[in-house]
Amino acid sequence: MIILKLIRESFLFAYDALRQNKLRTLLSLLGVTIGIFTIIAVFSAVDTLRNNLQKSVNKLGSNSIYIQKWPWVGEDNFPWWKYMQRPVPKLRDFDQLARRSQTAKAISYEISIDNRTVKYGSNTVEGAQIDAVSHDHDKTWNFDFQDGRYFTEIESRTGAPVTIIGADIASNLFPDGNAIGKEIKIMGRNVTIIGVFAKEGKDMLGITSDNEILLPLNFAKNLIDVQNEKYNPQIIVRGHDNLSDEEVESEVRGIMRSIHSIRPGGEDDFSLNKSTILTNQLDQLFGVVNIAGLIIGGFSVLVGGFGIANIMFVSVKERTNIIGIQKSLGAKNYFILLQFLIEAVALCLMGGLIGLFLVYLGTFAVKAVADIQVVVDAGNVIRALTISVAIGMISGIVPAYFASKLDPVEAIRTN
Repeated sequence: MIILKLIRESFLFAYDALRQNKLRTLLSLLGVTIGIFTIIAVFSAVDTLRNNLQKSVNKLGSNSIYIQKWPWVGEDNFPWWKYMQRPVPKLRDFDQLARRSQTAKAISYEISIDNRTVKYGSNTVEGAQIDAVSHDHDKTWNFDFQDGRYFTEIESRTGAPVTIIGADIASNLFPDGNAIGKEIKIMGRNVTIIGVFAKEGKDMLGITSDNEILLPLNFAKNLIDVQNEKYNPQIIVRGHDNLSDEEVESEVRGIMRSIHSIRPGGEDDFSLNKSTILTNQLDQLFGVVNIAGLIIGGFSVLVGGFGIANIMFVSVKERTNIIGIQKSLGAKNYFILLQFLIEAVALCLMGGLIGLFLVYLGTFAVKAVADIQVVVDAGNVIRALTISVAIGMISGIVPAYFASKLDPVEAIRTN
């Protein structure tokens, strides 16, 4: 009960100091508020970016290997001339991998044709992204359907004139919402719509199926050279769920080197890309941003801590005679020390809570302006409150100790 009463009185003292010296206290809390706001705002911004980017990376598949001509991440002194001479993945590579791989759950050969204008009646969509894929595309890529279905194995094998379109294309070409079974002309051929992808929205890596038109690879093979470099051919290998991406990558590399007759010790003439490459790069980037936020916020909190220490020294000076009276009535040193220490912590908590409140206001503003869901993690909130308490204790310990050691007689005589 004594501790609870002490805490109550300390909060009342803090409130009284805030009420009687509004400007002084506000200026003292400003450093803590700005520091906590900076730290939590940076952490929240990083968490938001990581969350949105991770959603994009997840579409690539956590256990998928992308066989391509170019690597996703460049090295120091990037040898672009060396990569220029590499061949693009061929259908022969795809067939050999499908036949020889033991770790692959699915393998697909995919090309990106180009952006085309698509019409249906009087409705037009410009810049539609046309892609052609082999049958296992639905197993190597993550997507959902709004309506319809995926290609059957017979449709993929025979190159049937069927297609799956994105949600934006469907809504623009068919405002009535009935796209299934309709025919549109692509590359001079009529194709029947059998499916519509679910609405995804454009993510931070620009990956979306909303503006995509998907065709069977064998259909496109009758119209164009699907192995031409201008169509950016790639092979995607999705490993079995019980295998790590390192195991899948190791087997794929061995098979590809065998297919291309690369001697032991010879350099690969292909790139094996995977989502973990992007994840590792993002983690390094976000680590640097987190450190920068901690340094900037740390300086603000440090300044705020000096402000709190200053106001506590002033508070001790103003209440010296009250301290003397308390000690003459039997108050112990620890009682006086805890009284001022809790007051310093309470003031820092006020600053921290104001900083958190400003962060939450910022999340609503960002949501309204950019339609981005900002992530304010509970761990960041706890971190902010912990920092506030720590700064309060560090800033208040010296003034509180000074107050607890005052001589009661000398303190009472002080005006």
